[in-house]
Amino acid sequence: MRIELASAPGSPERPNEDWTSTILPASGQGGALVLLDGVTPPQGNVGCVHPVPWFTARLGGALAELSGSRRDLTLTEILSESIRRTADAHRSTCDLSHVRTPQATVVLARWGEHTVEYLVLSDSVLLLEAADGTVRPVLDDRLDRLPPGSLASDAIADAQVRNKEGGFFTAAADPSVASRSVTGEVPLAEVRSLAALTDGAGRWAETFREGDWAAALGLLRKVGPQGLIDRVRELENADTDRAYLRRGKTHDDATAVFVEF
Repeated sequence: MRIELASAPGSPERPNEDWTSTILPASGQGGALVLLDGVTPPQGNVGCVHPVPWFTARLGGALAELSGSRRDLTLTEILSESIRRTADAHRSTCDLSHVRTPQATVVLARWGEHTVEYLVLSDSVLLLEAADGTVRPVLDDRLDRLPPGSLASDAIADAQVRNKEGGFFTAAADPSVASRSVTGEVPLAEVRSLAALTDGAGRWAETFREGDWAAALGLLRKVGPQGLIDRVRELENADTDRAYLRRGKTHDDATAVFVEF
């Protein structure tokens, strides 16, 4: 088995708000990966004394522990319990009801003797490569389905779509949001490899259109996660006329995980 991961902050002046881990139980049976992309508040922390990296580390740590130790729980149950634990850790000091309480996108994958289970919440992506080389992206496309202008900078517009029916969902302080995740499982024998990318790393395919998701996974196999991120940075730096990035940030936190069975 080959497992590689890499993560890079969007700016050296800011902490990386992504978080990732892979888990290989001492029993040697199966494993798991966790990938989070922390959601940056537009005007700094609101209602919470903790920065986003504190939140992703807490949530990621709980997800890693439970993914590796609680095979009796589904990934949805693991996410729900991890959100609850994280919320309890700062419920007494922070306003967890605020629409901009710390939150993150989530990708989970767990494999055992016979199956690969997966969960995706919000706009990170999981890529599943079949034995014949076919690549299937597992996506939560609710953000893409929002009407233009829905993600406005003002609090009223934001509150109408964030973690609301008809909008999109992230892992914040409500454990029930786990039920909104895209989930499933496939036989392990049918999976050659898998990869998880935050949207900062997924820019190679989604923003710059250098290739489709199958090509992105092929690049990961060839140059590894750090090589993919380096290529994204080159494309970002070359886009001086903002033909691709438009009004988006020049560099985003970027994280990639590659697992080959």
